[in-house]
Amino acid sequence: MVHADYLIRIDALMRELGIPKHVVVDRDLPLFMEAKDLVETTSIAKDGRPFLLEPGTANAWHSMQQAADHDGVDLVLLSAFRSVDYQARIIRRKLQQGQSLEEILLVSAVPGYSEHHSGKAVDIATPASLNLDVSFEHTPAFQWLSQHASSHGFAMSYPRNNRYGYSYEPWHWCFHAVSSNV
Repeated sequence: MVHADYLIRIDALMRELGIPKHVVVDRDLPLFMEAKDLVETTSIAKDGRPFLLEPGTANAWHSMQQAADHDGVDLVLLSAFRSVDYQARIIRRKLQQGQSLEEILLVSAVPGYSEHHSGKAVDIATPASLNLDVSFEHTPAFQWLSQHASSHGFAMSYPRNNRYGYSYEPWHWCFHAVSSNV
């Protein structure tokens, strides 16, 4: 259930960042509530903090990571739960670097509209390539995910020409359901 306070907070951030409401409406972006029940994963961010996921996603991630490892594929977690405030900081930083809002919103979600807020989204890389880049689609990790992620409840959220208008993100996967294999 969406709380009025949350919507007021999202609207205020959008006004502050100069994001017109029509962006959300025109792209039919779904609103995501911030997860409150989060657990630490065994993966650690560059700044030393553990990544956080909601419990079901954390279990599915660990299961999927172990299955990939068993098949000789290393999956590296680069991003997980992200608060609304953190999402706003990403956009502020990009604006300060001189990027246009239009460019930013092709690759970064409007605060409140990122799957990362749900604690169910993960950005995945490989040890050889720790960048969030389209070249990820040419890795054994992407091939493995394409064949096996769904059996762990994960789906790639932003394929080419996705309905939300985001750039293609072969590294971004979201947990949707527990399958019998998890």
